[in-house]
Amino acid sequence: MRGDGAADGADRADDRLARLRLIRSAQIGPVTYRQLIARFGSVRAALDALPGLAARGGGRAPRIAGMAEIEQELRAVERLGARHLFLGDAGYPSLLGHIETAPPVLIVRGDPGLVARRTVAIVGARNASAAACRFARQLAQSLGEAGILVVSGLARGIDTAAHQGSIRSGTAAVIASGIDIAFPPENAGLQEEIAQHGLLIAEQPPGREPLARHFPSRNRIIAGMALGTVVVEAAPRSGSLITARLANEAGREVMAVPGSPLDPRAQGCNGLIREGATLIQSAADVIEAITPIGSVRLAQATEAYAPQPTGIDVDERERNRIVALLGHAPVPVDEIIRQAGIPSSAVQTVLLELELAGRIERHAGGKVSLGG
Repeated sequence: MRGDGAADGADRADDRLARLRLIRSAQIGPVTYRQLIARFGSVRAALDALPGLAARGGGRAPRIAGMAEIEQELRAVERLGARHLFLGDAGYPSLLGHIETAPPVLIVRGDPGLVARRTVAIVGARNASAAACRFARQLAQSLGEAGILVVSGLARGIDTAAHQGSIRSGTAAVIASGIDIAFPPENAGLQEEIAQHGLLIAEQPPGREPLARHFPSRNRIIAGMALGTVVVEAAPRSGSLITARLANEAGREVMAVPGSPLDPRAQGCNGLIREGATLIQSAADVIEAITPIGSVRLAQATEAYAPQPTGIDVDERERNRIVALLGHAPVPVDEIIRQAGIPSSAVQTVLLELELAGRIERHAGGKVSLGG
């Protein structure tokens, strides 16, 4: 029996190594990762299939992460007092697993048990007004005292105020860098305090500096973890509005704090309210917004996202028809399926092969575009 248990443990460890190799390989994003496993049944089979899939997509085989690279990451994570949390693990944020782009693996420091609480995101402007920062801090404190986990992105301004308000009761910070990189630098102390008393979450491996493309990815984790997102202050076309849009696309509550029409930093929030976001003036308003009526809202979160199955054989005529519908402007995959008049499984197969070949990019909201 002891031997069987050891063997089972070794198999689980090998499977986790393989999963980390797959997600750290080039051209592999969250959607592609899940489609590969759904299609081939195991991570090892998916790794073996990558060269052939990329060739059918018209490109070279993507770089596959080697064991030395993965072992180096594992040592770095352990040295930092952090750990990997895979999709499906106990402690992985359950609501996050319901979105199409859920990260296959997170790196966390702190108490992952916090994510079992009801969660609300608070986001807003980096150059926020003093009054808005004070409101965000008080709102976060009141929500925390009500047993709600507050999640934000550890940016300057509203994010920082939200973490400061909820640090004693429970806060989670999602960062756009590796878990060992403090950004902005002035929040290094706060980041360490969150790792000690709350939960620090990173999708990027250790040592990875924050790049512009990492911030929208971070935002979708913040929105995906929460029952609702509160925007306290935001200018038009700000990152906070991206988080609100992602929350709306995930079927979560979008809330906004109104501001003066004379302040450009309030235009984003006022616009959200005009478009139907819930107007927020207190923690009681937030709690009311995220509390389900009967079982309606809870019923929306009973099943995790499952990728559509991908086919295997697509003839050249169908392939060319799908490619012809792609352009440099992102378009919903559902629209490609509709216009191509080809089964969804065939379209998903071609898109998977094109992505592995480096010819397309995936975007939020289930959209794709030609790369480059």
